[in-house]
Amino acid sequence: MTRIAVIDFETTGISPGLGDRATEVAIVVTEQGRVVDRYQSLMNAGVRIPSFITQLTGITNAMVENAPPAETVMREAARFVGDVPMVAHNASFDRRFWMAELQNAGVDAPHPFACTVLLSRRLYPEAPSHKLGSLVDFFRLPRTGKAHRALADAEMAAELLGRIQHDLRARHGVGAPDHAFLMALQRCTRAAMPRFIETHTRHTAVASA
Repeated sequence: MTRIAVIDFETTGISPGLGDRATEVAIVVTEQGRVVDRYQSLMNAGVRIPSFITQLTGITNAMVENAPPAETVMREAARFVGDVPMVAHNASFDRRFWMAELQNAGVDAPHPFACTVLLSRRLYPEAPSHKLGSLVDFFRLPRTGKAHRALADAEMAAELLGRIQHDLRARHGVGAPDHAFLMALQRCTRAAMPRFIETHTRHTAVASA
């Protein structure tokens, strides 16, 4: 499977374990480095948005009051993703909300998550920061909307993912940097990464011979 779903949430805080809820979700599906589909929606989880979150995201209580219920949005999002594996920038954050909001909606969340923060730390130690906006500027990737809105951030993360996959092919000789490879790579230490890539490419060459 070559498709990858890149997700971003906007939320009322940092953790569903603290009672925080999602206010917006966006998912960008990529295939061979190209965006082939998008899903985005505000959602009403029945909680108030703190003023500092509104200042950061621009999402107001009035906006979510008129949005579909969170359970409806998450069921739609789960159908949209299907069984496509997922990527997020700082994936531990988005994975927690994905699992929590789907649980609230009565839907399973078995999807594996790769993380562009972890991958960028392995591949680009020279980057001044591994925040999404900083990496977008560092690589002069396109910005398609306002930062800290879900669709704009998901699309920027998808651009970063495409850059990572391109560099793995062009600079490191990885023929098919698919989701399974990215998952394995992000678990490597920086020191172990060259050996891991070398072993992977050698095994791939033997298998295709």
